[in-house]
Amino acid sequence: MGTTDSRLDQLRGSLPTRNHNARTVAALAANPGCARRGVMDAAGIDKTALALRLGFPMAYGQSPFAIVRGHAFEAQVKEQNGAGLRALLHGVLGVPADDVAEGEYAELGGDVPDDAPPDDRRPGREERVAGTRLALRRTLESARPGVCAILDHPLLPLDVAGSRAYLEPDAMACLVAGRLHVVEIKSFSVIDGGADPGKLASAARQAAVYVLALRQMVAVLGYDADVVSTDVVLVCPKDFSNQPTAAILDIRKELAVTRRRIARLARVDDLLAPLPAGLTFDVPEDAGREAAVDAVGMVPAAYLPGCLSTCELAYFCREEARACHSGHGEGGLVGALGTAIRGELGGIEDVGRALDIADGKCAPARGEEEIARVLRRAEALRREVLGETPPETPPETPPETPPGARHEPGRGPKARAEAAPEPIASVSAR
Repeated sequence: MGTTDSRLDQLRGSLPTRNHNARTVAALAANPGCARRGVMDAAGIDKTALALRLGFPMAYGQSPFAIVRGHAFEAQVKEQNGAGLRALLHGVLGVPADDVAEGEYAELGGDVPDDAPPDDRRPGREERVAGTRLALRRTLESARPGVCAILDHPLLPLDVAGSRAYLEPDAMACLVAGRLHVVEIKSFSVIDGGADPGKLASAARQAAVYVLALRQMVAVLGYDADVVSTDVVLVCPKDFSNQPTAAILDIRKELAVTRRRIARLARVDDLLAPLPAGLTFDVPEDAGREAAVDAVGMVPAAYLPGCLSTCELAYFCREEARACHSGHGEGGLVGALGTAIRGELGGIEDVGRALDIADGKCAPARGEEEIARVLRRAEALRREVLGETPPETPPETPPETPPGARHEPGRGPKARAEAAPEPIASVSAR
């Protein structure tokens, strides 16, 4: 069957590659049951290019204008070796200005300047990880009051489902009041002290991934992982200007959720095991779109509405989920309606089957009796409101009397039905 790396290379073929980042790790942790995303991310496949081949292109990600604005704002915050960032740390963390006025400013990443000589290339990922580890160790060993080192674009490794991801936070402030703080610089505005809830939640999930990776690196260096604070410094433009402002994000909840979900992710080897040998997503264009659809369909997906904001294959998976049925008519998978409805339906995975149970056309399986009663009651109320004739509900089979049990008069279903009061007429009947 070959090694894991060779199988991932075979799946990827000549498709464009894209490495893990905090966004992809947070998205994968948010939907741990999606084997398709796990395989795609482990193989490093650019899902935007694959979605185009499948016929479901998706305009996913930031616009070029937002990216340029974000880079310009980040450069403004970090200019003069982080002098502006130090001022923000002083204000938001409530520490004396002298505690953050001095310290090393280590540039550990960033793009190579356009006028750089050809030999001055950007270091490789493992080289940057080693540089980050060295700078972090140097800072922790030489820690003293009044000194705050700032690591610009460190690179942190994180093992996700058996494969290694490399994460690059915007900055990291070392040992402010004895703690390490991740700094996240975003280009969305904070207006009158408030920000867009969706963007704020996304920033918190990404920051939780950074904190988790940083804690693992600190533990490898032999220090207590709790030295990394769960208070993340968020830097954004203030109101309608480009003036930076800082706030504290408490990501304890997001960190616990991310840690638990990453631990539950299936290993890549387990995801690859059921796939047929020789499977590849790099289907020749002359083979047609259906060949690519069949290849991707070999890996099961777990589509949720939230995938529309986190995954480039969301349109394809949504169409696939809506087209699935188990012989009970159209409707698709329940997951396409959201996790809340899927939880309410208690294990019924097909929308058509749920509707058939509500109409009385399909008998519920063992353990589905309660949700069947709820569905039939909801269908009866819907028909009553619309003035439709209710369908003939098949009579319920009375439970068998266990051997040796004594039958008591007036306790069976027929006696209960006879003793039941007459139903009250509905409002429309009056």
